[in-house]
Amino acid sequence: MQYTDRLETLSQRFDEIEAALANPGGAFDQARFTAFMKERSQIEETVKAYRAVRDLLREIEANEALAADAGDPELAAMAQDELESLRAQRKPLEEHLQELMLPRDPNDVKDIFIEVRAGAGGDEAGIFAGDLMRMYTRYAESRKMRVELLSESENEAGGYKEVVIAVKGGEPYRFFKHESGVHRVQRVPVTESAGRVHTSTATVAVLPEAQDVDVAINETDLKIDTLRSSGAGGQHVNKTESAVRVTHLPSGIVVMMQEDRSQHRNKAKAMAVLRTRLYDFERHKLDAARAAERRGQVGTGDRSERIRTYNYPQGRVSDHRINLTLYKLPQILEGEALGEIIDALVAENQAALLAAEEVN
Repeated sequence: MQYTDRLETLSQRFDEIEAALANPGGAFDQARFTAFMKERSQIEETVKAYRAVRDLLREIEANEALAADAGDPELAAMAQDELESLRAQRKPLEEHLQELMLPRDPNDVKDIFIEVRAGAGGDEAGIFAGDLMRMYTRYAESRKMRVELLSESENEAGGYKEVVIAVKGGEPYRFFKHESGVHRVQRVPVTESAGRVHTSTATVAVLPEAQDVDVAINETDLKIDTLRSSGAGGQHVNKTESAVRVTHLPSGIVVMMQEDRSQHRNKAKAMAVLRTRLYDFERHKLDAARAAERRGQVGTGDRSERIRTYNYPQGRVSDHRINLTLYKLPQILEGEALGEIIDALVAENQAALLAAEEVN
């Protein structure tokens, strides 16, 4: 069995955590309890799968020994029958364990933003963008995820120029990350009087939610000058250097504070303002990185670019990355059958990871 040493170590660690939770000893430590519960939840499924495979292999070995015993033909025949059942269980259990041992995307557990924008096709593209957002909302809700509308820009036809939702809980990035790209629809628009089929597109970006930016300020990165306050203030401000100017050297941000007569209080206020500005600075950098990531995900939105096609005349949905076609268009757009496509994409990704592991 692959990864046996690592799996046995995980199994032993699971027992250690269980023992610690059952017998905490001393005063209750909430932080320690929370850390143990988190670690336990992270490894529990893998440990249970490993133990199921391990126990099954032991049963197979024991029955193989009995089946080979010529001294008791009746018992050997019974063992042989049992072997067939046990061997049939082995492959799916080992495959499940192998999937659990694959390296996980650290973003899988994160909440996400789903941004859908109308692409080529005018008003019809905006209507299609609304169809996609409704599909994602219903699929997410079917998995007990929480959906929150963040922003929307409607077009005159009742669709969207752009719509953004947040999806929280239930590892949404794990399931939605393969939805990023250009989605193409082929259908007769409601505004088409001649009954001709048009092709329109919408772009989808699935972005893991960025964590709050922690602003750490090193004293060595600061230049602090004291000087006399200027402007109104009377005799006091002209005689003492109560004003403070703080320069953050890496970013070039400068904060000047002189409102208070106390240099100490002016410095404290200046540092508070500096932290706020640095936080905003870092948020803008994250936003710029997110925008660049989105551009990389969705391409230009041209009709020739697509990861998936929704063809109304034929009632089919085709995902071009894995050559999957389902004739379940209404059910997919209602979110009911979208999981079949998502599961196939997840399986394809796991197969690629397995292939990479075998090469390494």
